[in-house]
Amino acid sequence: KNNCFLQLYQNHIICQNNGRFVFFGLCGGSASGKTTVTRKIIEALDVPWVVLLSMDSFYKVLSAEEQSLAASNDYNFDHPDAFDFDLLTNILRKLKQGKSVKIPVYDFATHGREKDWKTVYGASVIIFEGIMAFTDKKLLQLLDMKIFVDTDSDIRLVRRLRRDITERGRDIEGVIKQYNKFVKPAFEQYIEPTMRLADIVVPRGGGNMVAIDLIVQHVHSQLEKVRKVTLTDLQTCTHSLNVTF
Repeated sequence: KNNCFLQLYQNHIICQNNGRFVFFGLCGGSASGKTTVTRKIIEALDVPWVVLLSMDSFYKVLSAEEQSLAASNDYNFDHPDAFDFDLLTNILRKLKQGKSVKIPVYDFATHGREKDWKTVYGASVIIFEGIMAFTDKKLLQLLDMKIFVDTDSDIRLVRRLRRDITERGRDIEGVIKQYNKFVKPAFEQYIEPTMRLADIVVPRGGGNMVAIDLIVQHVHSQLEKVRKVTLTDLQTCTHSLNVTF
């Protein structure tokens, strides 16, 4: 059987291929610049149909007791157990198969998921970023390329203070308490060791345009390989089904 199928969509026949995507992950400490690096990669790629998924969307729903701990900055959001890896892996696997998925929307002010989930469709490039992006073996197996964003700890702390106070409604004492109690130890125990798993390490985050340009060149070369394979499969599909364009 051919690994593709034809679909009629807006008067066009589309041959869809399972697994015909470039799927890469970005890992790094909190406020290391993962989102900035990702945005610059997307801008430089200049291709349609790019999906960006953040690990922040997959925090677990907290119990009443955990909600109370979170309110006093005593809940550890920087531990692997804080994330719903089963849901995350299932969604990423479906995306890689070219299927549409529903993504939870996490509210950092209430520490809970919003009622309405976001619908995401398959794309040419799928980017997944998060602090624990490389800690789960099943997730690692899904990634075509792994990028670690390495930024000085002092810079990350300043960025986190600015972000959590201005965007997430936290106070400075609470942010520093959470950083010293959970964020810094988690980076040293769970995140920094995964740097060795990365295919590419980006020092200094979003300011490192040399590293970003190299990543973009590699992704373009992978997309070209995907395009050639897709064209071959398309010819096979149309020939076997006697479709004439």
